[in-house]
Amino acid sequence: MRKVLYLFLIMAVVMMLGGQALAQTYVVGTSADFPPFEYMEDGEFVGFDMDLMRAIAEEMDFEIEFRDISFDSLIPGLRTGTIDIVIAAMTITEERARAVDFSDPYYVANQSIIVREDSGFNLTVLFGDNRIGAQTGTTGDLWVTEELYDEGILTGRVVRYETFDLAIEDLVNENVEALVLDRPVAERFVEARPLVLVGEIITHEEYGIAVDRGNEELLAKINEGLEKVVDSGRMGELIDKYFE
Repeated sequence: MRKVLYLFLIMAVVMMLGGQALAQTYVVGTSADFPPFEYMEDGEFVGFDMDLMRAIAEEMDFEIEFRDISFDSLIPGLRTGTIDIVIAAMTITEERARAVDFSDPYYVANQSIIVREDSGFNLTVLFGDNRIGAQTGTTGDLWVTEELYDEGILTGRVVRYETFDLAIEDLVNENVEALVLDRPVAERFVEARPLVLVGEIITHEEYGIAVDRGNEELLAKINEGLEKVVDSGRMGELIDKYFE
């Protein structure tokens, strides 16, 4: 009888551990140079997007592993299967939606222009022979290229960067005259560096969480988790934490 009981306990433990092992783990790609959405602090992924993704995973009972990748490599990473999910303050656009599937929108933002505090530049920095920086593959990059450079309004150069850390350093060191980037991120950089925000471009961009095209099961999990985070009040708490 004791032997049978012992075997039963062993089987119960194995089944319990096996159940834990079956918990799905997803690799989440981001570009961790975009405060307050995603950045590194003491070796940890922090920011609004990071906390939001953790909250969704908790609600839907799956595990996540963050991976830092250059922004323009995120969608290719989904397509090749090296990552499962992207959360990176990524604007939902028609072009991107042809390659990946997006969740319901979770944030709305505009583009903005920042310059050095002592430069004397204002919004007119976007006109003429100036060097305007943007992160490669972002909507800021597309806007400067299509609306300014291609139209001949900007006759200088569009300088593209893999990360905004490099872009900010070049702006501070006078290697570009201005940067175009998402308003909440611009505000964070202006708080920390000798920079000033001189204009806002009303683009009304909706951010979404991306999965590989056709991965309906994972997309449904994310949308359900996102809805639960909103309904529970946790989304409001995150917005207060990072943007108030």
